[in-house]
Amino acid sequence: MSNVESRFTGRQRCGHCNNIAPMRIVSEYRQVHRYSNNNFEWEAGHIFQLILCPACDGISLIEGDWHEMMDLEEWKPIILFPISSKPLAGLPDVIEKAYLAAQKVRNIDSNAFAVLLGRVLDLICINRGATGDSLYERLASLAQKGQIPARLTEMAHKLRQLRNIGAHADLGDLTIAEVPILDDFCRAILEYVYTAPHLIDQVGKRIDELKHHD
Repeated sequence: MSNVESRFTGRQRCGHCNNIAPMRIVSEYRQVHRYSNNNFEWEAGHIFQLILCPACDGISLIEGDWHEMMDLEEWKPIILFPISSKPLAGLPDVIEKAYLAAQKVRNIDSNAFAVLLGRVLDLICINRGATGDSLYERLASLAQKGQIPARLTEMAHKLRQLRNIGAHADLGDLTIAEVPILDDFCRAILEYVYTAPHLIDQVGKRIDELKHHD
């Protein structure tokens, strides 16, 4: 593998923060072979690149099929690393939008990430008809209504506390070490409240369809 300096991709999505921009090619490996047929020869294979995001400094590994007649704009690589989390199904549009907005700053600013995930909690409370003057009270009301179980309520409160630290400089600073904890907490709540019921509905519909075919 050879180092490549001052070369950039076309507009490419960062696997860490989802920023879309030209990325600097840090390193490249070409797994390319030469082919021939009826006196016609060409090169084709796979290209692997390590690319650097200008927004978050995250390194992604991308790979794509290539042949020598292909223009740069035609090359459509896929991200091999980091591995994307499985999309959450069944989210209301406004909540999905807020969660994706948080993901964009995940590897840029841990405090901002916590604050935006706190906004996701607020939107869940609004969507599920929670009552109370504070987020703490609204989360408690969801637990009382059976919308979320006790253990998830504890997780939601931990997320709320981390959100408060991220929002108030006098309480300290969150670091990259807290980011996966924040995301895991939020995903667990979203999966319980929205994704699991959505999947149950989908399975139920499929079972009904199969019964009608009998």
